[in-house]
Amino acid sequence: MKSENKTFKKAYIVTVDMGYGHQRAVYPLHDIAQDVEGLSMDGYGIINANKYGGIPKSDQRRWEGGRSIYETISRMKHLPIVGNWIFGIMDYIQRIEPFYPARDLSKPTMQVKQLYSWIKKGWGKHLIDSLNRLEHLPYITSFFTTAFFAEEHGYKGKIYCICTDTDISRAWVPLDPNKSRINYLVPNRRVKERLELYGVKTEKIFVTGFPLPKENLGGSSLKVLKSALGKRITHLDPEGRYRQKYKHTMQEFLGDEFCDDKCEIAHPLTITFAVGGAGAQRELGAEIAESLREHILAGEIRLNLVAGVKNDVYRYYQAVLKDMGLLDKKKANINIVFAESKFDYFKKFNEVLDETDILWTKPSELSFYAGLGLPIIMAPTIGSQEDFNKQWLTSIGAGVPQEDTRYTSEWLFDWLQSGWLAQAAMEGFLDAPRNGAYHVEEVALKGKRSEIEDMHLL
Repeated sequence: MKSENKTFKKAYIVTVDMGYGHQRAVYPLHDIAQDVEGLSMDGYGIINANKYGGIPKSDQRRWEGGRSIYETISRMKHLPIVGNWIFGIMDYIQRIEPFYPARDLSKPTMQVKQLYSWIKKGWGKHLIDSLNRLEHLPYITSFFTTAFFAEEHGYKGKIYCICTDTDISRAWVPLDPNKSRINYLVPNRRVKERLELYGVKTEKIFVTGFPLPKENLGGSSLKVLKSALGKRITHLDPEGRYRQKYKHTMQEFLGDEFCDDKCEIAHPLTITFAVGGAGAQRELGAEIAESLREHILAGEIRLNLVAGVKNDVYRYYQAVLKDMGLLDKKKANINIVFAESKFDYFKKFNEVLDETDILWTKPSELSFYAGLGLPIIMAPTIGSQEDFNKQWLTSIGAGVPQEDTRYTSEWLFDWLQSGWLAQAAMEGFLDAPRNGAYHVEEVALKGKRSEIEDMHLL
């Protein structure tokens, strides 16, 4: 068919406003997003399937119910006894089955059956009907339910679904995967193999890597990434142990951006701690700030506390930093990252990353940011998918589980002196995928098979 070879410059980029992961996955694609009047977000062109102009009230109620329940339960997880019990029920429903032994996992779960019962009653039809009246561009979404919308309600263009974790549950796959039109854009080979167990045809799966922000890469030359990493290694290896041992490796992969002992850096060692979309784990950020207080005041460490779009988290950090005597210090080297909208937050966050030496977060979709040469200190997981992300980060050597946050000022400096975090930064740079945004465009816009079989797609 001629349409199979057609190329495009734009696509409909569809996501959902639930947490951060699904929207963060499509932010790097905003420059190819076709702006649709009444549907797209101002300035970005991306469509939030649960928050767009003209969304039927019945659809909105369906979305709001699910999002509210998820965020409430995520925040309750830290409560004694009852919190873990309630979260455990939700996590069990969304669980990822053990990969081995290899077996047929194509039977749909109750969760998938329930989603389809609502979709068959019209959930999501308004959105798909609206897009079908326009040019039939590629439809790229970062959420399984919105991929189901497109297929079930007869979207006339091609359908692509970006998977947002290092392993995924059966919820990502439709009732009858063998007959599905959905094409999957996956971050690694394990997700490809998992989808095959779920019954998805191999030709419908494209290993692209997770889309990382283009502004942190610097194009095909990786000029921005290499420059940031070269300076970062100097901070992470104050004793020069890693650089002495792996000098030739760094020169080979960083070239002119390799920093020796004489390299001057304009900012102190910088740690960025990011909470999840539900605002969980904010207390860890306060404990980190308290433990590192004297180092922050002395100008030895800069701490970024990421509140995202959560005003309550922003106010919480303001209050605790004021109590610590950090908020009113002009040169306290502490910053709260906050924005009114998700996509404005992503823009600010990505700017902060260029001068970040250590990313501290639970192993969410931010696990893939190890591909930017960022060593990740892993906060405790929340949910089954994050357990798999933690395993992946550990297996490639780019992530390290946190120790007790109350004693950060002790163990963190031990890690720095050993060169351990410098090694984690380089392992992530060498072994984690980083060109996902470009690969997604190659597949969805240019129709390339693009089975990107390179060293960066573990």
